[in-house]
Amino acid sequence: MARIADANLEQTDGYVKDVLAAQKKTWGAPLLNHLFYARRLSIFRGARAMWSGIESSGLIDARLRGLINRRVASLNGCEF
Repeated sequence: MARIADANLEQTDGYVKDVLAAQKKTWGAPLLNHLFYARRLSIFRGARAMWSGIESSGLIDARLRGLINRRVASLNGCEF
């Protein structure tokens, strides 16, 4: 059980809905951290901007990003 409730998706911005729908299509469900970020549009947009910047910089290979994400998830006790 999450300690903080997810966003009310019926009241979210169209941008948030589009991102969460794309995640559902790719991974079968929206990512839990994005459901948390969606509680505040400014935080959601900031987090998405960070990930977009990391991806578009080309400084970290996509496979390495995946490994880093898994390691961080493991350290946080996430079932990623």
